Amino acid sequence: MTSILAVDDSASMRQMVSFTLKGAGFDVREATDGVEALEIAKTESFDLVLTDVNMPNMNGIELVKNLRQLDNYKFTPMLMLTTESAGDMKMQGKQAGATGWIVKPFNPDQLLSTIKRVLG
Repeated sequence: MTSILAVDDSASMRQMVSFTLKGAGFDVREATDGVEALEIAKTESFDLVLTDVNMPNMNGIELVKNLRQLDNYKFTPMLMLTTESAGDMKMQGKQAGATGWIVKPFNPDQLLSTIKRVLG
């Protein structure tokens, strides 16, 4: 089963994302911020990381940078799910190693098709 690490400081957003992904047959693990996500990622392996950008403690861009330094996450697809649609934020995400960018509020079908596309 494909496993996804979903990172967002908003409980309702994590619930919505989890519900959508689990309904599509994915195994989902949740984290509340980048620090927690990084700790989980060091002990478990995921096929994809879906993260918010604006979070306390460690934001999504820092998380992606940190994950890319771990051997087993060098090539893992990482999607940013965020209210930020500004070009400079997208550029920062891309430079950090993000695979793609989904703007909130997200459409569940769009989220799933994007995930299926990056998982190939």
